[in-house]
Amino acid sequence: MLKLLILLFIVTVNIITANDEFLRKTEEINKSQNLWKAAPNKITHKGIKYMRKLAGTKIDSILLPVKKSTVFRNDIPENFDARAQWTNCKSTISKIRNQGHCGSCWAVAAASTMTDRLCIKNNGTTNYTISAQNLVSCCSNCSPSGGCNGGFHDRAWLYFQNNGIVTGGDYNSEEGCQPYHISPTSAYRRKIYTPTCYNSCTNRRYSIPYNSDKHYGATTYGVPQDEAMIQSEIMTNGPVEAAFYVYTDFYYYKSGIYRYKTGRMVGGHAVRVLGWGVENEVKYWLAANSWGSRWGESGTFKIIRGTNECSFESYIVAGLIKN
Repeated sequence: MLKLLILLFIVTVNIITANDEFLRKTEEINKSQNLWKAAPNKITHKGIKYMRKLAGTKIDSILLPVKKSTVFRNDIPENFDARAQWTNCKSTISKIRNQGHCGSCWAVAAASTMTDRLCIKNNGTTNYTISAQNLVSCCSNCSPSGGCNGGFHDRAWLYFQNNGIVTGGDYNSEEGCQPYHISPTSAYRRKIYTPTCYNSCTNRRYSIPYNSDKHYGATTYGVPQDEAMIQSEIMTNGPVEAAFYVYTDFYYYKSGIYRYKTGRMVGGHAVRVLGWGVENEVKYWLAANSWGSRWGESGTFKIIRGTNECSFESYIVAGLIKN
């Protein structure tokens, strides 16, 4: 009984100490700048190993050709939001994904961006969701060590063009051929293995054959590291995928316009860029994260625009959908 009481005491002390550390970190961030607000959340409470797992994008020079045909538009507005621009696809573009305890941000952001562009191309007449799971499990060139151990976001687009990707919804859904297999509430202390690649539909209730269900990219490309070119690409064809370096303070983001302030670099991360705007005379990009809707501003965040913050403007990729 005494041993149990001692153990409970130690656990309680550790929890209190950890909470004090989270609050200290939050105070440090909020007192040092006024662009954005920090707050502890479920991700920060799980610790640095979990944070590192979520940053699964391997950042390198982009293999895709830079799109030279991007036309600079002279009608770029001060504020733009893809959810408002393409109202027929609002529910699709507004969807916030949750990658769970798997380093699949590179694939989740890619599949979500492909889904948005597919809907936009079809003017909202179809409601297909590109399967992030199919990409995570089957693109061996994207991630030689398995998709949950991180991958290259540009190679995901090459896979889309060359191999095609089937449909599939969120975890535990009955949407599409291959729904996502990793639970958002997966035990973060347990090692997550990349699910097996199947050349058949894992959703037994889905009636379309695997090969017939595939969608393809027509062309894939890198977007020039130029603010106006990125804006023109989004306005013309829809959201794009960005990869950037994340630091520990980013995980505390709650609202406002993010700019790196403190903490060590954790790894590379990929997100879907929905638009841009200006707030209190500060320019920002608007992006959708893949850490669930309880993180940040209902799953989205703003990051300062025009300064290549954390290399956010250096590694943007996208592609056009094949008919």
